Amino acid sequence: MSIVKIGVIGIGNMGSSYVEMLDKGKIKGAVLTAVCSSNESRIAWVEANTQGDVKIFKDKETFFNESGIDAVIIATPHYSHPELAKMAFARGKHVMIEKPAGVFTKDVLEMNAAAKFSGKVFGIMYNQRANPLYQKIRDLIKSGQIGDLKRVNLIYTAPYRPQSYYDSSKWRATWKGEGGGVLINQAIHQIDLLQWTTGVMPTSIRAVSSLGKYHDIEVEDDVTAFLEYENGITGVFIASTGEAPGTSRFEIVGDRGKIVVEDEELVFHQLAQSEREFNLSFTGGFGMPESKKIKIPVASENGNHKIIVQNWVEAIEKGLPLLSPGEDGIKALEISNGIYLSSWLNEMVELPVDPNLYYEKLLVKINTSTFEKKHVTNTTLDVKGTH
Repeated sequence: MSIVKIGVIGIGNMGSSYVEMLDKGKIKGAVLTAVCSSNESRIAWVEANTQGDVKIFKDKETFFNESGIDAVIIATPHYSHPELAKMAFARGKHVMIEKPAGVFTKDVLEMNAAAKFSGKVFGIMYNQRANPLYQKIRDLIKSGQIGDLKRVNLIYTAPYRPQSYYDSSKWRATWKGEGGGVLINQAIHQIDLLQWTTGVMPTSIRAVSSLGKYHDIEVEDDVTAFLEYENGITGVFIASTGEAPGTSRFEIVGDRGKIVVEDEELVFHQLAQSEREFNLSFTGGFGMPESKKIKIPVASENGNHKIIVQNWVEAIEKGLPLLSPGEDGIKALEISNGIYLSSWLNEMVELPVDPNLYYEKLLVKINTSTFEKKHVTNTTLDVKGTH
């Protein structure tokens, strides 16, 4: 098997972990060939912490044109993901982007089109798709064991963040630099899981988001959204970085049972018959379908970045299907854009959102911002154990 020569652009929190992963040989069939960063301290870190013959570039054009890489992992700030991916595709490179796919769907639609035209392997780092816990949930739903969906609830307030996290970088938690807060950063994985496990996308959203409710930031750190789907399915999505201790709970209700995931424990409440059938046939006044509580012993594995990268490399070399196709990135972004737009307009919005309208409203946020961070530390944080 030939070796895939990989470059990493962006050597911040996540980029550093990819550099270490590749340099230490944790990805079979791949080698770290080059990195690109304009940050002198991060370049010094690469020089001090890599063992192979790693080329270092400060300019993205030179990086893509002269590094000799076959594929690139893009771990730069959010706005640049589509731009850099399109540059890579135009030069015949395979691409893995960090989440999110981008900040606004207009940009991401163009990226997806470029990926399709290039024919290259395109992945996105939705690492939770490799988690056996969520794979089991998806299997239970796809196999019909919980029947027709009725309701989905997802509460994700587990990723508590202190002020020092937001102060670690000038671009973080700003409209111009990051394009949002908890929705676009911490909770984008859970938004992806909401649609990936169930196989359905909302048709409309009504949401409330609070800007800087718990932190000195200009973007949202607390969100509640009501979701409506086809066939009468409803849902509630809650996310925050200001609750301690936080909650991570996922409920999916069907007419033949209910799945509950909390504290990484999976419980299936299985009905003996369809609730809809029972409702029509039972004549006793008070009663409910018989059910049994099944604890499903699935080991949750939250890291999984290695699995997604390995799968991407094997898709390049062997044509294996991707666990996390890059084109799927627009789905979670579509939901998050819908939540933002609903909260900005203070009204229900339909999906897919108008990409031009969303971009227009986002530009207003950026261009009218007067927010200035008071204490920026320019710190690269260790992300181990945070996902």
